[in-house]
Amino acid sequence: MEGLRQIIGRFDRIDLPDFGAINIGAKIDTGAYSSAIHCSKIKLYKKKGKRYISFHILDSHIPVIEHRRYITSRFRKKKVRSSSGHVEKRYFIETYIILFGERILVEFSLSDRENMRFPVLLGRKMLKNRFLVDVALIDVSYHQKMGQSDSEKNNPDFMGLDIDAEE
Repeated sequence: MEGLRQIIGRFDRIDLPDFGAINIGAKIDTGAYSSAIHCSKIKLYKKKGKRYISFHILDSHIPVIEHRRYITSRFRKKKVRSSSGHVEKRYFIETYIILFGERILVEFSLSDRENMRFPVLLGRKMLKNRFLVDVALIDVSYHQKMGQSDSEKNNPDFMGLDIDAEE
């Protein structure tokens, strides 16, 4: 058996240091293999013979990142099966997240999550050998980061969350 694993709830908030974004809502999804981040204006182009991808990360709660264009040459394109069951090709990037104070390199598919409740989805590939998911909990890492008391932790009214809403 491997070392102890951190307990994480069904939702939490992550930091994306490479994008200057903190406390971004993330759904913890053991049914999804890969992780995804909500993006728009995804464009592939070449400059001086090198391939680049540009995109905008979206989170209506943080307008400053919503209007920034990000560019990278470190990406790949691969097939994924969407939640509706059909296979599509998506671009993937690697970036760091901060969760429970730990810097974790995560591969994200760039996808349109406009109709989803959370701009980030964290899948099994990232969770494996790191976390155990307790669906009765929410924002465990965020509460730890904010130093909130036990009475405040996992109280849906405290954060104003509608915990019955499904994605």
